[in-house]
Amino acid sequence: MKKIILSILLLSLVLSADNLTGKKVFETYCWGCHHQTAMAFGPPFSQIADKRTKAEIMAYITSPKLMYKKFGYRRTVMTQLHLSPKELDVISDYILSYKGK
Repeated sequence: MKKIILSILLLSLVLSADNLTGKKVFETYCWGCHHQTAMAFGPPFSQIADKRTKAEIMAYITSPKLMYKKFGYRRTVMTQLHLSPKELDVISDYILSYKGK
């Protein structure tokens, strides 16, 4: 019985990982400071997407304290996020989907 329950839990974890979307990552990590097209505490995704490449977005998410001067900011208040490679990939694509909006 324990093996069945464990198998079900593992299967549900695998299936939920396959359903990872940029929107889910946004809602989990980004929503408190960013919105898709409106200014919040941080800039909207539409503004970020119009100014940055995918590599720049990924670098800033993983290491904002190292990147803020490169982007011409006087300081950064962005929290360093420790995302998995998949989370980083889907959130950067999600941000870029707002380019030109």
